[in-house]
Amino acid sequence: LDFSVDKKALVDCDIIVEAIVEDLNVKIPFYKNLGQLVKPEAIFASNTSSLAITKMALASGRADRFVGLHFFNPVQLMKLTEVIRTEHTAPAAFELTKQWSDSLGKTSVSCGDTPGFIVNRLLVPAIAQGILMVERGEATVLDVDTAMRLGAGHPMGPLTLADYVGLDTCLSILEGWTGEFPNEPAFVVPESLREKVRAGRLGRKSGHGYYTWDGDKPIAPSSEPLF
Repeated sequence: LDFSVDKKALVDCDIIVEAIVEDLNVKIPFYKNLGQLVKPEAIFASNTSSLAITKMALASGRADRFVGLHFFNPVQLMKLTEVIRTEHTAPAAFELTKQWSDSLGKTSVSCGDTPGFIVNRLLVPAIAQGILMVERGEATVLDVDTAMRLGAGHPMGPLTLADYVGLDTCLSILEGWTGEFPNEPAFVVPESLREKVRAGRLGRKSGHGYYTWDGDKPIAPSSEPLF
């Protein structure tokens, strides 16, 4: 395994998986540069969990050889990958990426370029709805999470998961979606999520969110007011 901080080291790669910061203002110029640098037959694959693949594909100058390839954290334990195609993706490039993903011992699923792909398109709005139930006083944080663990078989409830992922990450995804798709009723930003991020209560990473945390372990629902 070789390491380099020089993008020129990528010029002869057959497939390049990008996992830089989740910001199109960074990714777009990155792909414009990379597309001019790397051999034309190489496949580009973005590991983004929520950003539009098509925008990056067009910026790269090789939209026919551009896919999304979303690995799940922790990568060494999670078996799933989402392989995302755009209307420009060549079938051969898409199938080759799936075969390569499968060769890593992953189970790959196919998806079009929809916001959040499969998992996050279902999961993030569900997190938001759980938070909204708490905001409306319909259920407590603990009751929402217990219900989804024991009633739906989820390994952790939606508010625990939001804290675990990072409330700032959840907010960034939801604000991006609501900004781009303002008429989609599934995309909504809970006000308490905004308030917690504004206050630096980011969940597990800060020790406080909808729960208080001790390292990677949630201790108890936060006693702080939602707003």
